Amino acid sequence: MISHKLSSYLSVTILICFFLAPLASCDMLWQDCVDNWNYTVNSTYQSNLKHLSTTLPKKASSSPTLFATDSAGTVPDTVYALTLCRGDANASICAACVTNAFQDAQQVCAYSMDVTVYYDPCYLRFSNQNFMASVINSKQHIMPNGENATSPAAAFDSAVGVLLNAVVDYAVLNSSSRFGTGVEDFDKSNPSIYALAQCTPDMSPDDCRACLDQIVKVMPKHFSGRQGGRILGLRCNYRFELYPPFSGSPILHLPAPGPVVTPSVDGGGSRIKSSTILAIALGIVSSALTFTLVCFCVWSRRKQQGLLPYLSNTESMQHINLLVLDLSILKVATENFADRNKLGEGGFGAVYKGTLPDGQQIAVKRLSQGSTQGIRELKNELVFVAKLHHKNLVRLVGVCLEEQEKVVVYEYMPNRSLDTILFDPEKSKDLDWGNRFKIICGIARGLQYVHEDSQLKIIHRDLKASNVLLDLDLNPKISDFGLARLFEEDQTRDVTNRVVGTFGYMAPEYAMRGHYSIKSDVFSFGVLVLEIITGRRNCGSYNSEESFDLLTLIWEHWTNGRILDIVDPFLSSFPEDQVLTCAQVGMLCVQENPTDRPTMSAVNVILSTDASSLQAPSKPAFCIREISTDPEQYQAVSRATRKPAVVTPNEVSLTELEPR
Repeated sequence: MISHKLSSYLSVTILICFFLAPLASCDMLWQDCVDNWNYTVNSTYQSNLKHLSTTLPKKASSSPTLFATDSAGTVPDTVYALTLCRGDANASICAACVTNAFQDAQQVCAYSMDVTVYYDPCYLRFSNQNFMASVINSKQHIMPNGENATSPAAAFDSAVGVLLNAVVDYAVLNSSSRFGTGVEDFDKSNPSIYALAQCTPDMSPDDCRACLDQIVKVMPKHFSGRQGGRILGLRCNYRFELYPPFSGSPILHLPAPGPVVTPSVDGGGSRIKSSTILAIALGIVSSALTFTLVCFCVWSRRKQQGLLPYLSNTESMQHINLLVLDLSILKVATENFADRNKLGEGGFGAVYKGTLPDGQQIAVKRLSQGSTQGIRELKNELVFVAKLHHKNLVRLVGVCLEEQEKVVVYEYMPNRSLDTILFDPEKSKDLDWGNRFKIICGIARGLQYVHEDSQLKIIHRDLKASNVLLDLDLNPKISDFGLARLFEEDQTRDVTNRVVGTFGYMAPEYAMRGHYSIKSDVFSFGVLVLEIITGRRNCGSYNSEESFDLLTLIWEHWTNGRILDIVDPFLSSFPEDQVLTCAQVGMLCVQENPTDRPTMSAVNVILSTDASSLQAPSKPAFCIREISTDPEQYQAVSRATRKPAVVTPNEVSLTELEPR
């Protein structure tokens, strides 16, 4: 069984495109958002940042060393920035990468004053703190190649060490750009090993060597027996692979290491030379490798033929680079999808907690086998989540499409989903107003990003408490883009005869007529805000004791001037003005007429100021309720029309309605 597929980062449909264009990718490798300081829209800090985003790419690309530092503004609004492009990049690639880095940084880490983003051709950090005088290699990120080398680990690691030391020496002593590349001949199973090393050019030779030595010496700990790996840092970095991770010819060419010394074997006077043993071993390894490669090609072709009808019939799937994980790795990570590791179950499959070999915790969504419905949602997840980068959106780790399994892997959220805390009588006691307001603001920022700020304009269509995940610090991340839809830049709405979503969160024009837009997501957000304030779910069952819908209840209290009476009783204290602002925002978002609902950018401005100038809300829209005891039969009731329509159970998060 072949473990990983040639490299960690592969296209789902074109598995070798990464190797053919090592400088072409501008996909983000890693980001670090410091949440200690945040700026506001149209602030002086944002203006200074915008200025640097135009000057720094030109400064770096015009420099012979492709390195630049700069600052803009005065304290306390000074922005300090540092960028470095890989030594083999040309000026146009460098300029494009740094420009893209500024754009992505402000989307992935919205309004954060201190951001670091890494790409293959370049990296960027900007901050309100002056970090540029320090040569400490901060913001380190370790990225192992998932493939194991076919040669013995000890011999392979030793060869990698020799090569890394050689390229480090070149970068330190023989290059004004502090950049070195090299190739080393190895053996028949791994013919060549390639490596690069780089420091920022402003470092002295001693500082550069100390920096690189520090990250090279931990190579055996993180990459022993691996085909490749890299350590990224703000001041120095290195990488090694079995293919060139740089363009052009390597600067250094090292010969193969000497033969392995094997003790002679004395059995009745016979002595076998080490060279004979090595020749026999290499022959066996070569034959085995040839057989393995043939098997892999047959297996890979069959596997792609099985997947392509589902995943490659749209242009949007052609340029998605994902970490492809082996099913065997995920089975070990989740203890073979053990029930005790199950985090939850939705309409298309279960989600499990797992731990990768490097210790990273993950959430593993395993789609139900044979679910053709799930293929469409899987494609959406891969297209959208892989291209969206924001601190309030869940991060996609990788995918596994193997042995009829369809598995998507996300970052693990220790506090699970919002509904598991908000609607739990015991856990909700720990959710104070400060955390609730942080969750509201985080969801709003994430929605603004997908609606207005990202390169893709996306309508989520299933925003609800169970699709908002919480990290260790209760920061919210919007998840589950399986039902999302992409809009053109100038598109305002669309119509569908396949209405999907969850009752209680769907906007009236969507549930009854199939019309959806960014304003239908705004409606769902408004419901969420009101649920967070009150600690109550929207829309109780007609067959339950809670025969009310939350929107009606809030409207009654608002018109009577008693809105604070229905704040979650578990909130012992809260700022009344802020709660009133959030309540008014929530009600404005659930207006029946979509044009009366604010955009998410307007919502974020309101949340950062106050509601003193807000228009008064009118009576909110309808609620979809369960009205049958049959778990397969529900009805949607409009306050205006009272016309029923069939929908599916809430747990499936899928609704099929026929529009009027």
